[in-house]
Amino acid sequence: MKYYILTILFVFYLPSFAQVAETAEDISPLLIGEKIPPTNLLSMDNEKVLTADLFKEKPTVLLFYRGGWCPYCNAHLAAVGEITEEIKGLGYQILAVSPDSPQNLNKSMEDQQLEYKLISDADGNFSKAMGLAFKSPDKYASMLSEYSDGGNTGFLPVPALFIVDREGTILFEYISPDYKNRIEAPLLLKVLEFYSKKTNKKI
Repeated sequence: MKYYILTILFVFYLPSFAQVAETAEDISPLLIGEKIPPTNLLSMDNEKVLTADLFKEKPTVLLFYRGGWCPYCNAHLAAVGEITEEIKGLGYQILAVSPDSPQNLNKSMEDQQLEYKLISDADGNFSKAMGLAFKSPDKYASMLSEYSDGGNTGFLPVPALFIVDREGTILFEYISPDYKNRIEAPLLLKVLEFYSKKTNKKI
């Protein structure tokens, strides 16, 4: 009986980590209080990195963006870049994830003059695990393939921002199916300050 119950739970739990939603409005993201499953990604040096290992370093501002081809994403990356020192001063690191290949991540880093880590999720496994992946419009197919060096088979992540503790537990999230909507830098700082004060120390 116990095995049967566990099997049923597994069947209903797994799709949130595996499916790609039909549209941005149909995603089922992980919620505050849930733990992010360990997932392999690629660093800017084209080396495998495990999310759990990255989170262990420091509490994390985890940002998902569509790619270096997206002007709204680039504007948001730059806005976060302008408050990088304040974020780090509160005890956080910044990780920005997209389907772009390591080579294109380096280009974005240079173009935006960023001082935080960009991570490649070209195969979409992390976006799927987070419940953020949806089927991209056909018009994006060739561009997504180009920017991911052929790794992206037709998905996009809904732009999102999470605050994650060292154990990979989600403390805060801002997600909008409308890719033009992003959390403003001043609000992000207020949220980070709140969580720092809540623990009576830098997290």
